[in-house]
Amino acid sequence: MTRPCYLRMEEDVDFRIRFSSLCFITDHVGFRGTIKSSPSDFVVIEIDEQGQLVNKAIDDPVYKISKVQPEPNNFAKKTKLDLQNLSFEERSNQEVSTLAGCSDDDQNHQSRSEKEDTVKDRASKGEEGKVDIISSLLDERTNELLNQFAGDVKEKWSSKTELIGPSPEFSLGRILDKNQRAILHSAIRQKFPFLVTVGKNSEIFVKPNLEYKELCHLVSEEEAFDFFKYLDAKKENSRFTFKPDTNKDHRKAVHHFVNKKFGNLVETKSFPGLNYNASNPNVVITVRFREKVHKHRKRSLVECPEGKVIHTAFTLRKENLEMFEAVGFLAIKLGVIPSDFSYAGLKDKKAITYQAMVVRKVTPERLKNIEKEIEKKRMKVFNIHSVEDSLRLGQLKGNHFDIVIRNLKNQINDSANLKERILEAIENVKSKGFVNYYGPQRFGMGRKVHTDQIGLALLKSEMVKAVKLFLTPEDLDNPVNRAKKYFLQTEDAKGTLSLMPELKVRERALLESLHRFGVTEEGCIQAWFSLPHSMRIFYVHAYSSKIWNEAVSYRLATYGSRVVEGDLVCLDEDVDDEHFPNSKVHLVTEEEESANSYAIHQVVLPVLGYNIQYPKNKVGQWYQEILSRDGLQTYRFKVPTLKLNVPGCYRQILKHPHNLSYQLMEEQNTDVKTEGSHIHEAALSLLISFDLDASCYATICLREIMKHDF
Repeated sequence: MTRPCYLRMEEDVDFRIRFSSLCFITDHVGFRGTIKSSPSDFVVIEIDEQGQLVNKAIDDPVYKISKVQPEPNNFAKKTKLDLQNLSFEERSNQEVSTLAGCSDDDQNHQSRSEKEDTVKDRASKGEEGKVDIISSLLDERTNELLNQFAGDVKEKWSSKTELIGPSPEFSLGRILDKNQRAILHSAIRQKFPFLVTVGKNSEIFVKPNLEYKELCHLVSEEEAFDFFKYLDAKKENSRFTFKPDTNKDHRKAVHHFVNKKFGNLVETKSFPGLNYNASNPNVVITVRFREKVHKHRKRSLVECPEGKVIHTAFTLRKENLEMFEAVGFLAIKLGVIPSDFSYAGLKDKKAITYQAMVVRKVTPERLKNIEKEIEKKRMKVFNIHSVEDSLRLGQLKGNHFDIVIRNLKNQINDSANLKERILEAIENVKSKGFVNYYGPQRFGMGRKVHTDQIGLALLKSEMVKAVKLFLTPEDLDNPVNRAKKYFLQTEDAKGTLSLMPELKVRERALLESLHRFGVTEEGCIQAWFSLPHSMRIFYVHAYSSKIWNEAVSYRLATYGSRVVEGDLVCLDEDVDDEHFPNSKVHLVTEEEESANSYAIHQVVLPVLGYNIQYPKNKVGQWYQEILSRDGLQTYRFKVPTLKLNVPGCYRQILKHPHNLSYQLMEEQNTDVKTEGSHIHEAALSLLISFDLDASCYATICLREIMKHDF
């Protein structure tokens, strides 16, 4: 007999009424206890598609480093692009997709073929070398006309004469060799930083650099000249420093100019100058290239000779660490971005977890090199080997759990034998299963804001609201919450960045984009794009999961364990995940209800999306009321601005644990407080192990066993 299902309403700190789903499918009494007393009490091991635990050593060698997949530096040195004695290092330092010296208008009008003509190579060191390169690539007459054009531009600017009409341009003619064009682009901009070069169908045009002129209104021409040469050189780890400046407003204008025009390439910071004091408040502005620009450039080289991107698989062991934080830390150490990592599923924070991962554009040897560094963050990588492709979410059979439940006690007012209660509970769930709710970790552990609220805002294209929800602090006094509080009070993204701890990778990525693009609707869209697609979709899935939890509670409260007309059932008995097509979902008829054709474990409910069908009974009506309540329609489960498409899926309302085993232990020397005194008492603990299908939650299975919310 099914125990009655009920809903409990809880009021969050923000006074938003939320529904906690508290249905059970079993009727035993249960017991109380404590889980996750320490991370080692909750061990999660992923089970791959072949049914193997990912923490077991693979048959292949720990490394499979192929000679056709060398390290990036070795591969770079062998690349045959060494024209006119230019080093590959100098060339690779110039690999960008747009001209650093182009104005916005010039960039907007570049075609794909023009972009191929952008700067890819640094010519050589010293002005003499650049003059020689220009002379060697241009005939004498064209070279003279180029110098004359440059002189005319400078003369007009010096005479304060405004250029009337379209910006003048000078053609250097067609240069068919792509590498020669690249060399010429760079050599001209190094010799004449006040000019920009644009390629059109193998022809190079030279124009005045209007941004150079604009900067000359803020700093000396000498500084502007050197700054644009610095931009074009793009020497990694190099810095450019403007002259000391005592005027705060003027410094602010320089910061604004550089970040507005070149914020995607460089960042600026102010530092006290020499002999800085109250009477001599001279401050210098230092410019440096953004780290990720160089990292992306390096990553582009990590390819096999055939042009195929390297993929390296590994098993990640982490302890008491959020998965996104772990991925962010690995990305920093490997010089890649979080979206280069793929995985089959998310794992608990307060636990020891093992999961398969694949990282793109990183060789096995390179991953091995960071092993000692990441141990400090309670991470370990092993089973490292090359593979053909990335992982996808859901690409696993399930998870194995080894869990210790401590401080076992009877339920309040239950005087039965505790060991018998535990045995009864475990056997009951083994045979009848548990309600397949999404676990609380799906919605975040914060009290003020839950991930589903962010997901709803994203679905409604309320981008600014979603960002502010993401950056809403909890009522805890720590650096992260102080930084979030400062942002909500000021919307000062740059100031918040200085307060946000380095390891909060998601928060910092979002803030860096907000600093660059502003806290506007468009700026917030750009900010969300700073997070990998898997993270953006995670919030939308959280909203869908919350509605599913409410739906299954309503379904069981309304119809119990009977299968009724209008229910949806899965026709495939072997389904162990949520990804099965509409063709395998059947609508129960009145005749089938009367004949008891189906059992409750076959009933599924839709997880919201644009490509699912709803039950044709009171549950279907409930879904429509909820969508109306939240201001959504099914077709709204696409967010084109964030490239999010949510087709939806189906989830079985009941699941069973597999391979369940357990052992009771008595722990001596446990300190128990009783009215101010301490006594030693034998405490009972339960070691329980089981396997669950993909997308099932151990905490939910334990909740059904214990009849206890955590």
